Amino acid sequence: MRGGAVRYRQRHKRSRWIGVTVAAVAAMAVGGGALLMTDNNASAGSANATRQDAWAQAPKTINCPDVAVGLSSVPQQSRPTVDQELAQLDSQVAAAYGQLAAGGAKADQDWVRTRVLEPLSSQRRRTLDRIAAEIYRASNRPDGWNSLASCTVKRDDVAPLAASGSPTGTPSAPAPGASAPAAGGAAAGQGQAGPRRSDFVSIRTVRPNVANPPVQRNGSRGTFRSRCGRNENKHFNPDNVIVAPGVSNGAHHMHDYVGNLETDAFASNDDLAAAGTTCTNGDRSTHYWPVLRLRNGKNEADANLPGGGQDGNVGRILQPASVQLTFRGSPVSKVTAMPTFLRIITGDAKAFTNGTANANASWSCTGFENRQLKDKYPLCPRGSDVVRTFKFQSCWDGRNTDSANHRTHVTFARADGSCPEGFKAIPQLVQRITYRVAPGSVFAVDSFPEQLHKPVTDHGDFINVMSSSLMRNAVSCINSGRRCG
Repeated sequence: MRGGAVRYRQRHKRSRWIGVTVAAVAAMAVGGGALLMTDNNASAGSANATRQDAWAQAPKTINCPDVAVGLSSVPQQSRPTVDQELAQLDSQVAAAYGQLAAGGAKADQDWVRTRVLEPLSSQRRRTLDRIAAEIYRASNRPDGWNSLASCTVKRDDVAPLAASGSPTGTPSAPAPGASAPAAGGAAAGQGQAGPRRSDFVSIRTVRPNVANPPVQRNGSRGTFRSRCGRNENKHFNPDNVIVAPGVSNGAHHMHDYVGNLETDAFASNDDLAAAGTTCTNGDRSTHYWPVLRLRNGKNEADANLPGGGQDGNVGRILQPASVQLTFRGSPVSKVTAMPTFLRIITGDAKAFTNGTANANASWSCTGFENRQLKDKYPLCPRGSDVVRTFKFQSCWDGRNTDSANHRTHVTFARADGSCPEGFKAIPQLVQRITYRVAPGSVFAVDSFPEQLHKPVTDHGDFINVMSSSLMRNAVSCINSGRRCG
């Protein structure tokens, strides 16, 4: 990262460290960030290895029920405490994954059960009890919490692509100019933090798979664009002001920010409304997403910091070649203004363990964007840039700027472009980010440690801090079919 260090702002005296430092995770990045990619069966051991040895050597991660997803209703006065306790659950899982990663050859099934899973379940049970008690102070005590305390170990086995739902089919050898990333780093096994060779596919092998509903007579064809730069000012932190407000390192991975200059875990709505912005039209909205790193074995400025090397996120942070922030209309209706401070998350940072129900990020290459990938990183031919695209939810419940699980107040349009009953169409934000990556280079998004840098865990975040006049202008442009910005 040229001429700069990762910027951590501690401007709020109420800052409180909640995150657990995962020192053991740093051991996963042998050689200061060397990539540990193996062939599918490389960790099976020799032919004479016992089943226990093979189990211990297989890449594994911690798989726990995502408590936040089920919290669709939390009393408003309970949310700050509940959010902090949910962040504590994430820290517990990250620490347990570090323990699992440090186990090495001794991490047989009995060791994992007694040294990792049982202590983790006890920690989670106590935290869940505190969450239930906090909710019970203002509402009915939630039921069924005991079932959310227990965790399992998930092996990073490579299932046949047809079974995993990949749209790409079985990957073949990369096309000319799109060489496969070379395997490298330390020995295979529990040290493998990801990504793996199987997480990449040549974009040339992907069939066109993009289908958009046609714009009908009453649809809104216009667009509105905010130009907010490429994070030239190096605004990074591992916070998540939407999911874990008031919690340092609530994301356990580093975020890129454009737009609002004051966004961190401790930024209130008033802070955001008074902040400066990198957007040329005065838009104070905040946009952020996990950084993309070149896994080249070189240390970044955050190599020994939370959210960086301490959470298994290593390698050089890549600055985007371009960032496009575009608001689009509905194919079947006019759109209505977004409320100020509307918060939207698209994608799922825990999709590797949660499953893909909420996964929504797309990967592609310039010149091939009619071919989109959800669960693979693209290998782009020479002269083609890597593209990340986040198409946000475009239907709003008309009442709430957020919800307890940060999902139920907004939703996606149906296949024909219409909003479900009870929701109204709002401008759809599309974040499109490109990177110049040399063919054959290994790259990966930052992630929670236990998510192993899987491409399916990519996600985008947005808080609307447009002024009322700017939002009216955006809606007018979209509804009248103009292209503005």
